[in-house]
Amino acid sequence: QVQLVESGGGLVQAGGSLRLSCAASGSAVSINAMGWYRQAPGQQREWVEDITSGGSTNYANSVKGRFTISRDNVKNTVYLQMNSLKPEDTAVYYCRLTDWRYGMPYWGKGTRVTVSS
Repeated sequence: QVQLVESGGGLVQAGGSLRLSCAASGSAVSINAMGWYRQAPGQQREWVEDITSGGSTNYANSVKGRFTISRDNVKNTVYLQMNSLKPEDTAVYYCRLTDWRYGMPYWGKGTRVTVSS
């Protein structure tokens, strides 16, 4: 059973930084595509960035140059380093694992990030 647990969210002022963590169990982050998504109040969930099993990363234009995804295979954890935060980054951030065998997505319950102006 795959489980994902996000942590690291909180309240930060504009221009500040946060690092989110996504601890996985039941499958290895190194062999699956891992991604971060976010959902702002009243809006649909949107893709933020991801990292493939090969280590390639892809970013949404809105976060390029500010956010960095990484993973620690030993800790089986994926991170999202968020710098130069803006009020429009306020959202619940979700971690997603896409199973390499069947393409099935698994989601965490999310961690809330609030950026004050």
